[in-house]
Amino acid sequence: RDILDNDCTAVVCKETQLEQQLATMQQPPSLVVTDSQVFAYVSAIVPHSIPLTSFSIVLAHAKGLFNEYIEGTPTLDTLYDGDAILMLESCTHKASCEDIGRVKLPNLIRKHSGKQITFDHVSGLTALEKPITNYRMVIQCGGCVVTPKQLANRLQPALNAGVPVSNYGLAIAYMTGIFHRAIQVFKQQ
Repeated sequence: RDILDNDCTAVVCKETQLEQQLATMQQPPSLVVTDSQVFAYVSAIVPHSIPLTSFSIVLAHAKGLFNEYIEGTPTLDTLYDGDAILMLESCTHKASCEDIGRVKLPNLIRKHSGKQITFDHVSGLTALEKPITNYRMVIQCGGCVVTPKQLANRLQPALNAGVPVSNYGLAIAYMTGIFHRAIQVFKQQ
């Protein structure tokens, strides 16, 4: 909606078409927004002179708690064997065998940390079965189906307890080595 309201143009393409799309543009885009799952692939194509972020990070910024996510994400470097991470999904979608929050992100975290980490998943507004202090960190999805207030209310118990919080896109950006690039566009505002 912001793009239309500001008389801008949006160009949409698959990541496999990105290189060709950039080559055909008369002027470079002001921003590239990608799916977090293809950050590494897209980052290798998009010149560093063009800001790059993800849908999940845009949502994290728009819905608040962005600074808390920025502070909490580096916790991924300080995990220990046996730590537990709470994965919060705002929607109640049917999980697939390639689910980002239940399969891909936990696998990436285990690979990044080299540790045996356990994961609990909570969807929608389902109550937590364990105390929030049982978790080393909480990682929230983009929250596209909830309001900023609902998202803040969901994460506030963790913040009150001193449990670091992150977001799917920020966690992926961090573990793929493009965290600072992916948040830079929001620091320029």
